[in-house]
Amino acid sequence: MAFKEIVTKAVVGKAKKTSSNDFTMTTDEVPNTVLGCWVINHNFTGTKGDNKVNINGSYDVNVWYSYDTDSKTAVATKKYNYSDSMVVPLKDDAKITNASEIIVRCLKQPTVSNVNIENGVVKLNIEKELGVEIVGDTKVKINVEDDEDDYVEVYDEGTTDEAIDNIDEEYLEDTDEN
Repeated sequence: MAFKEIVTKAVVGKAKKTSSNDFTMTTDEVPNTVLGCWVINHNFTGTKGDNKVNINGSYDVNVWYSYDTDSKTAVATKKYNYSDSMVVPLKDDAKITNASEIIVRCLKQPTVSNVNIENGVVKLNIEKELGVEIVGDTKVKINVEDDEDDYVEVYDEGTTDEAIDNIDEEYLEDTDEN
């Protein structure tokens, strides 16, 4: 049994991380009540760091609130940037190199988990879950058949006809007499 090594691209590291960020938002009016809050336009990229993956992203947060003793409403919007880092365990002594591909996926979209008003300022807590895959070169060992001659020999039709014409029809008769 013989083995060969094939060099191929494969996922050499994979991890996920849930994170939470606290933000504040100042509105044009002094808010009385938060009526709704949502996160949109989530964008992010991952880059190679020292033994980790750095993720930089941003999203817009919209806060719908009431003011003037709950008689009027408005929506405030603000863009927030975030930075996160993730240590991704690598398989089989793999290394993150310049040739490695870093794939970042959002496993749970950013959502507001807590919002309240303190001293006229809206305080937000936003949670998200990101997953990272690192694709790099790896070796795979496969079992190969022995180097035996596994070719089937074929003959041209003319060669086969010639072989049939050269058959000694009396061969069997000669062996019976002995």
